[in-house]
Amino acid sequence: MATTRIGLDRLPAAARAAVEQHTGPQCTVVEATEGFNSEIAVRVTSATGTWHIKGLRTDHPRAWTQRREAAIAPFLTGIAPALHWRVETAGWDLLGFEALDGHHADYSPGSPDLQEVAALLRRLGDTPRPDIELRHAEQRLERYATHPDDLRFFAGDHLLHTDLNNANVLVNDRASHGDRARLVDWAWATRGAAWLDAGYWVVWLIASGHTPASAERWAAEMPVWHTAPAEGVTAFAAANRNVWDEISTADPDPWTLRLAAAAATWHDHREAV
Repeated sequence: MATTRIGLDRLPAAARAAVEQHTGPQCTVVEATEGFNSEIAVRVTSATGTWHIKGLRTDHPRAWTQRREAAIAPFLTGIAPALHWRVETAGWDLLGFEALDGHHADYSPGSPDLQEVAALLRRLGDTPRPDIELRHAEQRLERYATHPDDLRFFAGDHLLHTDLNNANVLVNDRASHGDRARLVDWAWATRGAAWLDAGYWVVWLIASGHTPASAERWAAEMPVWHTAPAEGVTAFAAANRNVWDEISTADPDPWTLRLAAAAATWHDHREAV
């Protein structure tokens, strides 16, 4: 469920003052147009710099997402925007991230962004899992696995993002080739099998116009994909079908229905292999 957005000007005076200790007087404030999990999501420019600020009330049901993002940010150099500061005051938790330039990744067939996203996921695959509290993939997928024994395929000790929505990938065309993409929104960071993020990407690629075979060829750009047992990939496709069936039934928007269709297409392909 989306969270209602408010502007920085509606924060308590103490919270606004605490933010300005980091930013200085704000020259421009532009609200983000993607993602609605934060009550505050703005790009702020002042005389001293530019930041992406996201925030939630400390009593919000998803306040844990702010804590998760703050905890994991120091371990994501070269993967995600840097976290420059955090403000917890007047009932608000606010994170000040590096403001990234670029566009949301284009996952469609033939897009030059695909190589950049593949390079990003390879870097993520080489990133050590930090010693912080993370949910386990097998726990998150427990309700959706076709067979309880399938959960063994999802368990592992690797750091995963798990939300490969193209809006969570920013690509800066002015950066060096192979280092243009960054992953944002790490609230759902998870501990699990190394190949799962490549699998999550497959669903989004199919939703963007790829055939299942084409999507799996892009997944195979990640060395960790080759560690996945075929039976495990099929079990993961089945679990994702169940996830998106549930999401699209509860919230039948065009994009959720598109993802549900993509997940079903992938599962049918896996069953036919």
